[in-house]
Amino acid sequence: MAKRRRRHRRRHPAVELNITAFMNLMVVLVPFLLMTAVFTHLTILELNLPSANSSDSQKNRKAQFELKVTIRKDALLLSDNKGGLIKRIPVTARGHNYAVLTEVLKQVKARFPDKTNATILSEADTAYDTLVQVMDAVRMFKAFKDGEFINAELFPDISIGDAPKTRQAR
Repeated sequence: MAKRRRRHRRRHPAVELNITAFMNLMVVLVPFLLMTAVFTHLTILELNLPSANSSDSQKNRKAQFELKVTIRKDALLLSDNKGGLIKRIPVTARGHNYAVLTEVLKQVKARFPDKTNATILSEADTAYDTLVQVMDAVRMFKAFKDGEFINAELFPDISIGDAPKTRQAR
């Protein structure tokens, strides 16, 4: 019986936790994860939306040149408020022709260099990607200058709205 009591009396020494290896792993792993992480780039484009009383202010204001790009299923319509339709750009087999739109907008910008605003009117079922690509084509274009490509400005102040309904042929 004396032996049993001796066994109970023995205490195990306290084990010390060794976290050195874990800390070394963290010192290497954290910078590696931060260097390889992909951070999301968000681009915010400020748009000019019409106010509730915009129709009254437009009537009182002197008629100025206003550029409008209307997105239809079958074409892109470039027009103004003075002369009407400037160019109708039909849809190709690949979709809307943004390159032709940019070229026509460059010609319009050459005639009105101080103009910076344009209105984009789209149908209700226009794809988001189409709207964004038209906005990009209206805002800027790639120009080759001094041996490098730069983003040249066209009409950066964009307003968006709903396209007027088309008349159906009966």
